[in-house]
Amino acid sequence: MKRKLIAAMAATTALTAMAGCYASAETTLTFAWWGNQTRTERTQAVLDMYAEENEGITFDTQTADYNDYWTKLATSAAGNALPELIQMDYTYVDQYADNGLLIDLTPYVESGVLDVSNISEDILAAGTVDGQLVAICNGVNAPSLLYNKTITDELGIEINDNMTLDEFMDIARQIYEETGIKTDLPYEAADNWLPYILRSEDIVDMFTDDGLNVEDSSAFERFFEIYQIGAEEGWIIGADIHAELTSNSVEESPLIYYSSESTQSWCAFFWSNQLSAMTEAAPEDMEIGITTWPSDDPVKSDFLKPSQFFSVTRDAGENEEEAVKVLNYIINSVEANEILLGERGVPATSVVAEAISPLLDEAGQTVTAFINDVVTPNSSTISAAVPEGASEVFDYANQLVDMVLYGQMDAAEAAESLFTEGNSIMSR
Repeated sequence: MKRKLIAAMAATTALTAMAGCYASAETTLTFAWWGNQTRTERTQAVLDMYAEENEGITFDTQTADYNDYWTKLATSAAGNALPELIQMDYTYVDQYADNGLLIDLTPYVESGVLDVSNISEDILAAGTVDGQLVAICNGVNAPSLLYNKTITDELGIEINDNMTLDEFMDIARQIYEETGIKTDLPYEAADNWLPYILRSEDIVDMFTDDGLNVEDSSAFERFFEIYQIGAEEGWIIGADIHAELTSNSVEESPLIYYSSESTQSWCAFFWSNQLSAMTEAAPEDMEIGITTWPSDDPVKSDFLKPSQFFSVTRDAGENEEEAVKVLNYIINSVEANEILLGERGVPATSVVAEAISPLLDEAGQTVTAFINDVVTPNSSTISAAVPEGASEVFDYANQLVDMVLYGQMDAAEAAESLFTEGNSIMSR
């Protein structure tokens, strides 16, 4: 009897030791995204909640502003050290998929690990490349001009949706003449602003497989002309001001971050899902309004876009399935989205979108109405994702914008340079 008791105790001790080993085993998942402080805080809270509910899972989070994010991600890809989970943009999804950097999520959909039953086929298709589901849309948004409604109301200026570029520039002139406050055109953002302008000229896709989808350089003149006019007339925020700021950062946008009229802007070119963060960052006495980006033909230019995707990378290795489970949680958990509250856009999952709707703050409800009532009935089909090489073309366009702002070349010269160099880049 004594021997049996000793044996039982030994077995119990061994099991306890094994349990201790399993309990102490830890899986760390690296999760990277770009965005503002609001996004970072909300996403971190969701990951903390997931870790509490799933013992042994921890997260290494990596955040950056939009431009730095893609630079860091490219470096990680070159070193075969991509984070397991990454936020993905429509602009880059084809490039990353074509280079084999994203896993096909289809097997996990088929096994039930990833539930996409409440996401429309059209939205799923946006993250599908060559028949493989490589990215899951986490929300829908649209290009949005955020503006200081307090100023425009004081000046008696009415900001109409779907205004033309000429109407927009007239408003910019009036505000500058009456207050000294300038206008912040998109800076280091040719990847969004240039195609938007081209769409108004019936150039839906800017690129072919090996070149630019335009007949000559004149197609680009309107884009550069806006910067030239603004610089010559004095109402545009200059490149020298932007050199001191974090590009495309909500917190450092001249709309809310400024020291004088010469560094202040009455507007900012962002996306609809950024209204909440902009409202939170703005001074208490500033009301932020939202409208469409201006265009010579607003309906042709405007579109609905997957705000961001989430993808699992090829470097996830043995953590691949666990990363997919985290993705599933973020997409489908109502509790998680009660924290996220559509900051990345109107949720793609219909059940989640409906569940959190009553919880949205005023900014969230404004965005939902903007998407449904303003953009949806006055927009066109989104352009195709750009091919590899496009980012280099856009970088070059950004350099040319600087040269125009500094008076080193005019719009026609910049357009000719972009046409020549852009075709050269794409033909390599």
